This record gives sequence, C-alpha cells and structure tokens, in this order.
Amino acid sequence: MQGSWLRRFGQRPSRGDVTFGELRRLTPISRSFGFDRGTPIDRHYIEQFLQANATAVQGRVLEIGGNEYTRRFGTGVTHGDVLHIEPGHGATIVGDLADGAALAPDTFDCIICTQTLQHIYLVQEAISTLHRTLKPGGVLLLTVPGISQISRFDMDRWGDYWRFTTLSARRLCEERFPPEHLSVEARGSVLAAVAFLHGLAAEELTADELQHQDDDYELVITVRAVK
Repeated sequence: MQGSWLRRFGQRPSRGDVTFGELRRLTPISRSFGFDRGTPIDRHYIEQFLQANATAVQGRVLEIGGNEYTRRFGTGVTHGDVLHIEPGHGATIVGDLADGAALAPDTFDCIICTQTLQHIYLVQEAISTLHRTLKPGGVLLLTVPGISQISRFDMDRWGDYWRFTTLSARRLCEERFPPEHLSVEARGSVLAAVAFLHGLAAEELTADELQHQDDDYELVITVRAVK
C-alpha cells in the first residue's frame, strides 16, 4: 500500500520537515491580489489567454467592467462598448448582465468578460445574455476564477457568489453554446495557487513556475465560445 502511494505521489518530506518560511502566517502577504506588487498571477494567465485569441477581438466589441483589454488586444475594433452595472467606470451601457435588458440581441462580434460571473448570482441568466447579445459567429472570451480569495470590494457592493471548475464552466456554457464551438481550459498549479492566495505577483515566480500546469489546481478557467 505504501509503495503504491509513493509511486503515485512521489517522495514527500517527513512530517515536521516542511519549511514554510514567510508563508507560515495567519494573514496574507497582500490582500490586493498582487496588484500592489506587480501583475496578479490570475491576470498573467488571463492576459496570455486574451493574447492568444487577439484576432477575435475585432469589429464591434463589448467588454464587461472596463475597456482595458479591448484597447490592449483589439485587432481591428470598429466600435468598443463597456457594460457596467452602475454609471461611471467608462460605461457606455449601464445595466445588469443577468437580465440583459440594456443589451440588444445579435449586436457584438466579440465579448470580453473576465472575472465577472462570480459576482452575479443568476449566473445562468448572465451566460444567456452573453450568448443572445453576440452576432451569429461572434466570439465570447470568458474567464472565471477557480481558486481565489474573496474580493471584499465586490462582496460588499454586489456580491461574490461563485468559484468554478472546468467542468462547471463547460456545463454552464453548453446550455447555450454548441459543445463543438467551446474551448474550456484551466491554468494553475499548487505553487501558483499558494502564491496567488498570499497576494504575490507573477513577477515573483519564474517563467517555468508560471508555465507549470497541474490539472488538480485550477486557478483560472478560460472559455472561448462561438455563437
């Protein structure tokens, strides 16, 4: 029994031999997701995903919450809109993604929705709105958190309800998008997850450490869906 465990998991330090160093603490190193130290680790993966799909960010584009990624990754954007639930924040459209009343159907060539669905209780309705608002052939670039701390700012304003897995993200999106038009992936590892939970920045890990993938530690889930 012990031999099969070691073959599966490899040799581990003995109990009491693990050195935690600066991580043996009851409070995180930073509560700002790494923004105050550099690039948040989840944003590192999100931006890699958007860069890989930059050719889809074209035509009329809707971004949820702001327009940073439309500006950074857009390739032939003819018109950019920003949806926010309240006025300000650069919003050109004010409304709730769950009810979708402010959004016309078949309008956008691309929708960028990063780290938003966890703040919407009616998440299935939000995905329905995203699908309805895309033009036929339009592309949704969606990211959701897997492993993450609570966002206190959002929790105190409109809520922080959900964390996802590749399985739940796929099942939710398959309710609206054909499975053959979906690509669902995850990025992360135990090191990336621990570092992210402590608020360390991507710049504090090596490129090889960030690139390492462990499917049991889904830090960020990415979805490309075509209507």
